[in-house]
Amino acid sequence: MRIAIVGAGIVGLAAAHALLDRGHDVILVDPGDQSARPTDGNAGWIAHTDVMPLASPKVWRNLPNWLMDPLGPLSIRPAYLPALTPWLMRFVLASSPLRIKASMAAIRAINAEALPSWKSLLSSLDLNAHLREKGILSVWKQHEAFLRSKDVLDRQRDLGIGVEILDRKELARLEPALHNVEAGVLFPEACHISDPAHLASDLKRLALVRGARQVAARARAVKADDAAIRIEAEEADDAIVADKVVIAAGVWSRPLAEMLGDRVPLDTERGYNATYPKGSFGLDRPVMFEGEGFVTTPLDTGDRVGGAVEFAGLEAKPNHDRTSAMIARLRRFLPDFKADQEARRWMGFRPSIPDSLPVIGPSKRDRRIVYAFGHGHHGLTQAAVTSRLVADLIDEMPSEIDLKPYSAQRF
Repeated sequence: MRIAIVGAGIVGLAAAHALLDRGHDVILVDPGDQSARPTDGNAGWIAHTDVMPLASPKVWRNLPNWLMDPLGPLSIRPAYLPALTPWLMRFVLASSPLRIKASMAAIRAINAEALPSWKSLLSSLDLNAHLREKGILSVWKQHEAFLRSKDVLDRQRDLGIGVEILDRKELARLEPALHNVEAGVLFPEACHISDPAHLASDLKRLALVRGARQVAARARAVKADDAAIRIEAEEADDAIVADKVVIAAGVWSRPLAEMLGDRVPLDTERGYNATYPKGSFGLDRPVMFEGEGFVTTPLDTGDRVGGAVEFAGLEAKPNHDRTSAMIARLRRFLPDFKADQEARRWMGFRPSIPDSLPVIGPSKRDRRIVYAFGHGHHGLTQAAVTSRLVADLIDEMPSEIDLKPYSAQRF
C-alpha cells in the first residue's frame, strides 16, 4: 500500500522503516523547518526503565515549591492558564491511585519492549554505533528524599528492572565530578544515544535510500473517501493521496485529530536545554537530579543539561532565563563545571497528555488513519516499539501489546 506519514520526527521516521520492512511505499509529509521539535534537542535517553506517569506522588510533593519559583522546574505562564485549564483538570483526574496504577501498567507494557525494539531497528540498519550502554544514574541531595522513592524502586525491581542502590562513597567512585548528593541509584540496563538529531538524520537518510519519498509540506487537513485518503498541505499544490495515513506530528497532531472527530487533550510541555563542549560536566553517563527538574547527558556532540518544564503554548517566545536558572542549580552539584563557556541553548515542544500515555491507534472516523503521537518525555524511548505497533495497525494484524490504554477514544 501507499502509506503517508504526517511528521518526520523520531516516531514518524521509525514508523517509516517499520512500514518499509513490510513492503509498503512510504511518503513522509513534513515541512522540515520545525526546529523546536523534541527529536532534535531531547536528552537522548532510552529510559525504558521508567514506570511512573507525570501525574505521580513525586510530582505532587514537589509541585507547590516548583510553582512558587517562576524560574523553577515547572511553571505555567499566567496568560496561558485559561487555555491549559482543561488539560490540568484531566491531569488531576489522572492522579487518583487507580488511574496512576493503570497508567503505570500501560507505561510498563510499552517500555518493556522499547529497548529490544531499538536494538532490532538499529541492527537492521547498521546503526548500532549510536547506542551508549552505560546505564542511567538518579541522585538525591538528601537521603530523606531518597527514602521516599523506595516504593517506586521496589516496584521497578518487582518488574525485573535492574536497580543498584549507591551510597555516597560508591557515587564518588562512579562519578567523581558529582558533589552534594547523599544517595543514588544506577539503572544499569538504561542507556542513551550518541545525539538525537544525528540519529534522526541517519534514520531519515536511510529511509530515503530505501525508497521513501519526502514531501516538504505542512499538513493542514486529512480527508477520507471510499477510494483513498487525501492530505491537504500548505506548501503543496495538489493533495497527497495515500491508501492509509499515519499521523505522527507531535504537538502539531492535535488539530488534525480534531478534524477526524478525536478531541485529544494534547498540550505542549516546553522543555529547555543547554549543550556545552564535550567533557564540560565530567560525567560519564546520564544523570537524573531528583527533585531538581533537570537531567544531564554526555552526548557525542557535547554535554547537555535539560528539563525545566513550562506550559506556555506554541506561540510564546522562549524564556531562557529558565535555562540560566537550571544551569545555576547544576553548578551546586558540579563545582568544577565552568558555566561561562559558550553553550547552545534550545527550547522545544514535548507533546504531553495528562495520563502520560501516547495516542496509538485508529482515528474515530476512519480506521485507515492511524495515530502515533503524544509520547511526552518518552518519544525517543518509545519510538521503535511504536513503529511496530503502527505497522500492525496498518496491516490490520494483532498487536503484541493491548492498545486499548493508548486509544484516542479513551478521552
